[in-house]
Amino acid sequence: MVKNTNLHKAKNAKNDEFYTQLTDVAKELMHYKKHFKDKIVLCNCDDPTWSAFWKYFHLSFSELGLKKLISTHYDREEATYKMEYTGGDDNDIEAGIKTPLEGNGDFRNQECLDLLDECDIVVTNPPFSCYRPYVATLMEHKKKFIIWSNNNSITYKEIFPLLKNNEMWLGYTANKTLVFRIPDTYEKWDEKETQKMNDGNHYAKVPAISVFTNLDIEKRHEKLILWKNYTPEEYPRFDELPDVINVNKVQNIPVDFDGLMAVPITFLDKYNPEQFEIVDALNRYTILDYFGVNEDIQNRHSHCCNINGKSTYYRIVIRKKVGV
Repeated sequence: MVKNTNLHKAKNAKNDEFYTQLTDVAKELMHYKKHFKDKIVLCNCDDPTWSAFWKYFHLSFSELGLKKLISTHYDREEATYKMEYTGGDDNDIEAGIKTPLEGNGDFRNQECLDLLDECDIVVTNPPFSCYRPYVATLMEHKKKFIIWSNNNSITYKEIFPLLKNNEMWLGYTANKTLVFRIPDTYEKWDEKETQKMNDGNHYAKVPAISVFTNLDIEKRHEKLILWKNYTPEEYPRFDELPDVINVNKVQNIPVDFDGLMAVPITFLDKYNPEQFEIVDALNRYTILDYFGVNEDIQNRHSHCCNINGKSTYYRIVIRKKVGV
């Protein structure tokens, strides 16, 4: 599992204002341009004086054919404001109507939920410490979204069922190390990963970052080419789940095996729902208990990911679609 010292410390201290850089925003959003025409975009975790999301959509407002751009952000102690832009001067990123909010800009406040209901698409990098309730709010309000998070959020019991049921999936940025700008007031963590750059700002290097979305993208329909043949020696079975074989690398999914296969979470970067079905996920227990073994394994103090008594990393159980 990828070491992620800065992210864990940020979550523990609730210092999770990690500002995505404009280059990384542009690299991802170039694949979604067709989705933005005549739409209202909300960036609801974004101070427009810092946010690369606000800057990207403001500079690209006419090109994308947006109807409106809205930005709100959170402050721990003070009331904040919303910024709205409907066009006229795309190159001036300060152009827009600034309106005070009654509260501190928390995405769960009613005034922010009203803006969520007004918008068509949400695009932002939500706070790492609030990722679970943030996604739950988006799903409750039936919103389209493009959001950044740590790749390990795949394993959250609240998130995995959404991935399994094709209610959200990975974007083009998947399990990448990104460099985020952070406020100068944050404690300086590992100096190898956090440093002051030539522009005078502080930056943190964070591994295993992925984009999650529920907007259809071409990548999602690309077929994974399989070429390896199954052998019992190369694909051992799990002690507790003898019907499931272990596949250590996504590129080694066997072409001639139609049963249940346990693959690394990086599989989701290649997941095509027309080619594969996601069944469950394995760790100490299975998330959904598809196999009905969790209670027994818990009573015996065993482990779902054991192979010959040795545990593997978290696995996603898949099988190929019939006729594919």
